[in-house]
Amino acid sequence: MPRDPSHRPIAPPLRQFAKNMRHAPTDAERAMWRLLRDRRLSTFKFRRQVPFKNYILDFVCFEQSLVIEIDGSQHAESQGDAAREAALAAEGFWTLRYWNNDVLQQPISVLEDILAKLAGR
Repeated sequence: MPRDPSHRPIAPPLRQFAKNMRHAPTDAERAMWRLLRDRRLSTFKFRRQVPFKNYILDFVCFEQSLVIEIDGSQHAESQGDAAREAALAAEGFWTLRYWNNDVLQQPISVLEDILAKLAGR
């Protein structure tokens, strides 16, 4: 299981990278954060905007080695996504990816999908 990097000192270049890349949460990210606070997920601790190599991960649960990414409607980074997911898989993480509209318009379906996938692991 990957370890939570908050227990290790973060190298100054990575710390500066994370500081530069952090952003105000989008509506979809705020909605996902509320979903992750659901009582059925209360045993899992999620963190937001976690630096990982050259990326900022939207949501991470280190106990389950789970990364949740949210993609916007103008998303066109399939090669970048594949590289990020390969780097995450090499470190033992698995990734769930949702579209902004799914999180905003079908939050119950997204929550049920997350719960089902966590139960199936």
